[in-house]
Amino acid sequence: MPSAHPTPPPTITTDALIIGFGKGGKTLAAKLSAAGRKVVVAEASADMYGGTCINIGCLPSKSLILSAEQARRDGANSTPETREAAFEAAIKEKRRVTSMLRDKNYHKLADQDNITVITGRAHFTGPHSVEIATAEGPVAVTASKIFINTGATPRIPDIPGIHTTPGVYTSTGLMDLDDMPQRLVIIGSGFIGLEFASMFADFGTAVTVLQHNAEFLPREDADVAAAIRAQLEAQGVKFLFNADTKAIAPAADGGVRLSVAVKGMTRGASQACDSTPAGTGNAHTDITGATDATDTTTTTSPTSNPTDHATMPHVQTKPSDDGEPRFAEPAEARFCLTTDAVLVATGRTPNVEGLHLEAAGVELTERGAVKVDELLRTTAADIWALGDVNGGPQHTYISLDDYRVVWSQLNGSDRPYTVKDRKHVPSSTFLATPYSRVGLNEREAKAAGLDYVVKRLPVAAVPKAQVMRRPDGLMKAIVERNTGRILGAMLLSVESHEVINIVKLAMDLDAPASTLRDMVFTHPTIAETLNDLFA
Repeated sequence: MPSAHPTPPPTITTDALIIGFGKGGKTLAAKLSAAGRKVVVAEASADMYGGTCINIGCLPSKSLILSAEQARRDGANSTPETREAAFEAAIKEKRRVTSMLRDKNYHKLADQDNITVITGRAHFTGPHSVEIATAEGPVAVTASKIFINTGATPRIPDIPGIHTTPGVYTSTGLMDLDDMPQRLVIIGSGFIGLEFASMFADFGTAVTVLQHNAEFLPREDADVAAAIRAQLEAQGVKFLFNADTKAIAPAADGGVRLSVAVKGMTRGASQACDSTPAGTGNAHTDITGATDATDTTTTTSPTSNPTDHATMPHVQTKPSDDGEPRFAEPAEARFCLTTDAVLVATGRTPNVEGLHLEAAGVELTERGAVKVDELLRTTAADIWALGDVNGGPQHTYISLDDYRVVWSQLNGSDRPYTVKDRKHVPSSTFLATPYSRVGLNEREAKAAGLDYVVKRLPVAAVPKAQVMRRPDGLMKAIVERNTGRILGAMLLSVESHEVINIVKLAMDLDAPASTLRDMVFTHPTIAETLNDLFA
């Protein structure tokens, strides 16, 4: 007979509970332990010790990107056989690196006397109590202070078949394939999608990127966005703008079939997906074949003038009942894409599912992130949220800086460090030519009504870039006219991910542009280009 009163789960009482093994949480755990406090770290999966960055984010993707660049330089992407061998070696190396880092991260915490690592999914049962579902059964944890560090998860659009069709991946799955896809369609043209487009193009995959609207990288300056796009197209990446994926299903050849609608594509007849033979051709030829267009990127390209009828053939007018002209509904072409794999790269959303935050009194923002103040305190006493889950910039180094915000409150500082003290967050996108930026771009400076000058320099003018045989790209900086204050910089250049940190440091120190103009750098380097950029 089953017991009428099930045995309650074992209970652990601790000073601090950290939910999630990400950068901010694991750094905080080590610091608390060194201060003599008892810490429990709950991680939902043994495959995620160390967090997103080392397992499914920054480091594995950069490992694959470097392998892809090597394959391109060596010509290993030129034949099916050499492509497969290069991809297989790259995946093997990626798995080695992530496995090594995951093991080191686990033992860095688990081997400390004051830290207990529990593998299982946690959910709140009260303001200071959590239950962790482990393989051996539930474990209850009561903690004086709790830190939510669960990161973010891919946002999946509501497209019929997207969850059930084999061959549809998020970035996590696409980085762990055993076989290289010969054709890849990427839904979404944000920077994550573009990194994967560049990487797989270097491996030799035929890549097509579908973008929902008409403007490429709309938050970037037009000249920078155009240069990034030109670089990707030179690698063979195809873009289709104003494209909505209506449905996804298995293709007859074992691949994936996408039903796509493209607004503004009027040349050629639309062709319903169910009337198109599945498994014929690749994504590139299916696009052009279905629309009878010789250049799909031309017929759907972004334009600097959105009212230019020559590049927006779907804009038509007809008289209304009152005689005034009115716009007709945009024309729309429908057709099939067949491909070996689909990457869904439509952003990431805070990972709060299953946490039962309401049991602790923790509220969410309208965008689904854990609501925090400038000290990263949630709406519940003695509960904080660090990293992507709190809705801040989704970077590992921001999670680390979140740790500094929290620790400054726990170590007795007279004035805690806050999110508002954080300055000038830089970013880098690892394309074939890396793109890095910090601060305001020209578009933002103009919108803010600032009086500024624009500094530009082609990377082809940089001696070190020529020596490295990497002359592609441009450098651009925004400087306040009267003060010389550096407002921002955009570097599409080899080694830009290193150089951007110098610009950030100058901005943090309120150094004028003349400081970088007159600084003595070693030669030959990419960094010394700052002398000329800020001249």
